[in-house]
Amino acid sequence: MRSKVAEELRSEQMELLRRMTPSERVVLAFELGERDLQFYMAMQNVDRQTAIEAIRREHQNGRRHSLCMTESLK
Repeated sequence: MRSKVAEELRSEQMELLRRMTPSERVVLAFELGERDLQFYMAMQNVDRQTAIEAIRREHQNGRRHSLCMTESLK
């Protein structure tokens, strides 16, 4: 069974996104990425650079080995 409240919230969010220009959506994406990075830093108690490096390593888990990525993550 679906939640009517969740459905309404989702509809409202989608409508807000539809009204945004592409450049506004890009700005929103960067703001959300920065917010999530700040959350990660706070939860892991690490600095910005350490957080970015950890996230990059996590993204590479399970991917095919690539020498250029291995070198960039050092």
